[in-house]
Amino acid sequence: MISLKNITLRRGTRVLLDNASVSINPGEKLGLVGRNGAGKSTLFALLNGSLSEDGGEFFVPPQWRMAQVAQHMPETEESATQFVLEGDTRLTELQAKLIAAEKAGDGMAIAQAHADLADAGAHDAVPRAQALILGLGFKVSELDQAVNSFSGGWRMRLQLARALMCPSDLLLLDEPTNHLDLDALVWLEAWLKRYPGTLLVISHDREFLDAITNVTLHIDSAQLTRYGGNYSKFEELRAQQMVLQQAAYERQQDKIAHLQKFIDRFKAKATKAKQAQSRVKQIERMEKVAPILASADFTFEFKEPANLPNPMLAITDAAFGYGDDEGNATVILRGVNRSVLAGQRIGILGANGQGKSTLVKTIAREMKALAGKVTEGKGLNIGYFAQQELDVLRPGENPLEHMIRLAKDTGAEGNSAREQDLRNYLGTFNFSGDMVKQAVGSMSGGEKARLVLAMIVWQRPNLLLLDEPTNHLDLATREALAMAINDFDGTVMLVSHDRHLLRAVCEDFWLVGRGQVGPFDGDLDDYQRYLLEESRRLREEARLADQGGNAGQPAATEAAPAAAAADPREARRLAAQARQQLAEKTKPFKKELEQIDKRLPQLQAERGELEDKLSQPMAPADIAEAGKRLKSCNDEIDRLEERWLELSEQIETIAEEMGCPG
Repeated sequence: MISLKNITLRRGTRVLLDNASVSINPGEKLGLVGRNGAGKSTLFALLNGSLSEDGGEFFVPPQWRMAQVAQHMPETEESATQFVLEGDTRLTELQAKLIAAEKAGDGMAIAQAHADLADAGAHDAVPRAQALILGLGFKVSELDQAVNSFSGGWRMRLQLARALMCPSDLLLLDEPTNHLDLDALVWLEAWLKRYPGTLLVISHDREFLDAITNVTLHIDSAQLTRYGGNYSKFEELRAQQMVLQQAAYERQQDKIAHLQKFIDRFKAKATKAKQAQSRVKQIERMEKVAPILASADFTFEFKEPANLPNPMLAITDAAFGYGDDEGNATVILRGVNRSVLAGQRIGILGANGQGKSTLVKTIAREMKALAGKVTEGKGLNIGYFAQQELDVLRPGENPLEHMIRLAKDTGAEGNSAREQDLRNYLGTFNFSGDMVKQAVGSMSGGEKARLVLAMIVWQRPNLLLLDEPTNHLDLATREALAMAINDFDGTVMLVSHDRHLLRAVCEDFWLVGRGQVGPFDGDLDDYQRYLLEESRRLREEARLADQGGNAGQPAATEAAPAAAAADPREARRLAAQARQQLAEKTKPFKKELEQIDKRLPQLQAERGELEDKLSQPMAPADIAEAGKRLKSCNDEIDRLEERWLELSEQIETIAEEMGCPG
């Protein structure tokens, strides 16, 4: 296990951990949480060996292999597949040994190297690497594309795939979801659930943490506290702990006040002096309980829009896409007919590469429609949060300069454009003191995102167009954003991989896919099922395309001898044999499916009874008991439905591999 005993960690003069202790067991999946600057990344630096402890004892089993995502942007002309393949350091070492043995003509070493490569999984390394790349949202056509040909966000996805490719006992992931769309995020969750090693992840996505972690480590006040359970369980346990600590503090303060009252009253009396002194020592010996200091979480609000046109905008027979310098147009979406009404909260869903950003940029006036019309309501004022914050920020300028320029551009006059008022305004977004003069280029991603939000709020928009606004935002700021959006009087259109934000904010969903934009009649759980189906469809298309590209060669599923085609009886025999093999392989999965199918109706019936029961007057104890049971029912239903999908996909995969109908 990993052991930290009385660890002290400093960055400069600042103490981030002070005599902190914790143990991490093999195979645990831990979420590392705490405020920005609390020391999460510093703890990772200790674990990966790039930083040494300033005090205490730190132990990681020396035989453990560690993997983590490199933070630098990769610069190479290697293909995506080759770049990710090299993440398997064991294979790379063995291949180097084989080359050296072949050069030396050492037959024994050559044979040993081939045996070691087989044990290390060299035979299926390329398919494994490509499965990681495709799972993170790349297209089949991009597998052999040079790494340098991709944009920064996509190259960081390749860094993530490379880390996942590395055989490891300990995997460290620092904000792995920042560059992912929702479809890639769902895939990553499934992969991490199957990961057999010890996982430590830093993330500000609460649903992601809930899905994959079973332990939470909280860094607060230079201490490490371990909580059993995922992030939601941590919040619950932390709240209970805070209530208990505050109660203990108040009881102790009452006791100290009582003792002090006796001391003050009798310390001057000779007959009571000894007793008074005894109480002084009693107070001194007391192990003080610290008060709970209510931390000032970041909050903000959108200003009331000056007007609310209805409809906000109407899209009629439109085609969206982009053109090149030679005037050639590439259509991504066609036949778009949608209206946006005042007060709507629209979540824009769609698998990666289907055109979500194209739709958003066209509505934001960043791109023009290739055909049809986008009619804006009179007085439409769009507040646009671009996925890349630097699209609207100037790295060499500071927040105050940004606000001064914005005040001039929006025609602000009088007090609202005075420098002191702008400083005060920035202070409400946590830009205080010297921070208003700090160059934006030197700021963290979260600080840049807050500045963009400040600039949007200043403009008093009536339509908020938010494209991945939570990248780099911590959990507290995400909660503040959700609250501010819910209090906003205007219209919201949101693209996000943060499912908690989508659930908290959106009432309607649009689905962007297969060249169309239409309503999505379902919730986010339905959408995750849609993503799984879409992923299967794309895999099948790629498989058929691959078979078509290998015309003239026997396909992997065509293992039967040619004589079978000429002999119907032999063909039937082989088909029956294949069905028998399929039945044997899928039997345990189908048996579990049957059990789930029996259990789900029972749970759903019980849930209905409990909901009816809770709608009637009941004693408080009975309400609490029924509420607990209802939560337990819902949790089990969610788990069984997810397992049902996993089993169905496994059965289909086996059938595809054997060339049999599922």
